[in-house]
Amino acid sequence: MNEEQQHVLYIIACAAGAAVQLYDHIPLLQADGWQVCVILTPSATGFVENERLTQLTGHPVRSSYKRPGDPDVLPPADALLVFPATFNTINKWALGISDNLALGLLCEFTGMKVPILAVPVVRKGKLAEHPAFGRSLKLLEEYGVHIFYHPELYPPRNEVPGGMLVSEVRKLKGDM
Repeated sequence: MNEEQQHVLYIIACAAGAAVQLYDHIPLLQADGWQVCVILTPSATGFVENERLTQLTGHPVRSSYKRPGDPDVLPPADALLVFPATFNTINKWALGISDNLALGLLCEFTGMKVPILAVPVVRKGKLAEHPAFGRSLKLLEEYGVHIFYHPELYPPRNEVPGGMLVSEVRKLKGDM
């Protein structure tokens, strides 16, 4: 399948140890027919190697806004995957807080009803028990976001294996 035929998936990655799993997940998603682009939260830039992600995807990794008038360097997204999604990003996104590029894109694409899968990587029994987290997950679901959060199946923080992640992302194609 050539690039013109592939659907474009933006991966929004947050600052969590699970971000290094992108090195394994990206090739699986590409094999499933996705052209992958990566956008990092500002804090996530310290968790992964931009050059390695650029080599894997063939696209520059973005973590900050472009200047007005600069061309877009990424193709338009057909769907988004938020992995790993942190407590902070989930709560800000649900409230419409757009204080960095990653959150700005999440808020924009949520409003545009582009298919989005969020995979929170939040430890059960700790931050996951804060009342805002559950409320935020429910709000995002009401907005049409697909949430995959099953820490009891993927302990301790919902670190979903690559095959399951691909299977869940594949379901987004039905919403396009």
